[in-house]
Amino acid sequence: MDDSIRKLIFKAIDHTISPEDFDRLQDALEQDAEVRTAYLRAVHMSGTLEDLAGESVASEKVNAPVVRSNPNPKRQRGLFFSHVAPAWNWLAAAAVLLAVGGTAFWFGQRNQSSPAERSMVQTEASASPESRIAGHATLRRAVDLQWPADAVRRVEGDVLPNGLFAFNQGVAEIDFFCGATLIVEGPAELKIESDWSVRVLEGRLRAMVPPAARGFIVKAADSEIVDLGTEFALSVGNGNSQVEVIDGEIELRGGEFHEERLLTGDSRILAGEKADTSRLTDIPTASDMKRRHGLVAESRFNNWQTASRELRQRPDLIGYFTAAELSNERFLPNLATHGVASSAFLSGPVGRVSGRFGDLSSGLDFSRPGARLRMQVDGEFEAFTFACWTRIDSLDHRYNALFMGDGYENGEPHWQIRDDGRVMFSVMVDDSQEIRHFSELDRKVVQDAGLHRVYMTEPIWNSSMSGQWLHLAAVFDPARRIVMQYLNGQPVSQHEIVDKFLVTQLRIGPAEIGNWGQPFRDSPWFAVRNLNGTIDELAIFDAALTDGEIRALYEQGKPLGY
Repeated sequence: MDDSIRKLIFKAIDHTISPEDFDRLQDALEQDAEVRTAYLRAVHMSGTLEDLAGESVASEKVNAPVVRSNPNPKRQRGLFFSHVAPAWNWLAAAAVLLAVGGTAFWFGQRNQSSPAERSMVQTEASASPESRIAGHATLRRAVDLQWPADAVRRVEGDVLPNGLFAFNQGVAEIDFFCGATLIVEGPAELKIESDWSVRVLEGRLRAMVPPAARGFIVKAADSEIVDLGTEFALSVGNGNSQVEVIDGEIELRGGEFHEERLLTGDSRILAGEKADTSRLTDIPTASDMKRRHGLVAESRFNNWQTASRELRQRPDLIGYFTAAELSNERFLPNLATHGVASSAFLSGPVGRVSGRFGDLSSGLDFSRPGARLRMQVDGEFEAFTFACWTRIDSLDHRYNALFMGDGYENGEPHWQIRDDGRVMFSVMVDDSQEIRHFSELDRKVVQDAGLHRVYMTEPIWNSSMSGQWLHLAAVFDPARRIVMQYLNGQPVSQHEIVDKFLVTQLRIGPAEIGNWGQPFRDSPWFAVRNLNGTIDELAIFDAALTDGEIRALYEQGKPLGY
């Protein structure tokens, strides 16, 4: 019995099964003794757990709601057990399921679990709620995607929720959590329904379904294409729909070919007229997708190198660091032609990893607490712009460093990310003061080491974005009395610099990339603020860059899939 049927049993017990899945479970119960046994065990364990719950709370009488015998009024039949041989009649009542949720089925499938396993379940149940995200699939690769004006733009690594996923041009490789993979050519419009189901409204696709994902369903026209462990191609558009089995076996449900099974080389027209067979055979394979992805990545990398060489000539560029130029294992050179920043010294376990252009480029990983880049920036400045490409794996600490002045003295910047995904930028105004104030965000009185204001964005990162490349930028402009912050070339916050927090003499001095060192030199203790992630490129300007200039930095340096 495959996992898809187990999921249906779970949904039936939990009273969340759809009419279509109800019919599918009914068929499985009628045809497969193993399915009937698993269903019986789940129902029995549901009842047992309900009895135990009733005994533990003697003062309450648990009246569990029943599941209707048929959630689909168009198909008037109950579950298999309500009308089979007399030996099963006692189960008619059991078919009226107790709504006890997924825990019952979990125990039903693992009724021989060890005491340690049961203890673990109890401990997890009493712990703080886990963080959760919504989604059924991941955009693994994308090549030259162009989006409709009103569509949600996705990047590689995005978790795809239920609902529409549409693009006008390009190719997308989508991995569903059940294990199935779709390679889709645009123009395409898909409706993602679950981990196990997708409806194709338009597009050409190749579906590759490994054994663990057998039962994956692709819906087109009036039919459902049920995979039985195979690879097949589908074309939908202009009123036409055609499917062809490339390797393996599928079953069609609904429509003209209901319950018909197709083998390797078989094809059917599900709607409209027969399409050109080449429209199915030339859909990209996984190997094609990987090759095209590599070629486009190489082109992007070459374009970025050209833009990078031009950027280095800017007279207002204080410091410019790219991991691609790391030729010495301990020093990362400042590539700014007119820059005043020193080279950055790699201190601690800084790791060299693949950058945002894959193996063509490099990034520096700061995931271990001692990892940091040390540098010195002399002089005074009129404005600041910081910009970097970073890949965040997790926000483990309260504050996670991007670029930090060592002592946080007058005129020095701090640029970091809170654990809630808010980007923070600040410049010290008066380090001689001790300030206490009520933090609206933290809902408590906090003490600051000096007079300054932290300019925060709304949360721009969550765990679903782990491993994605982001372009972050912060602009501190005393002349215009404004602080701007950006994500992927777009403004995400704007704040006024009021008189109290205005500072015009800016400096940096000793500083760190990716961490914060020992601000209190009379103590061995220091704040753990290393970034659990990677920085690929960082630029520091003695100027307030415009919206257009920030956007250009993003466009010139964005990796494939953005």
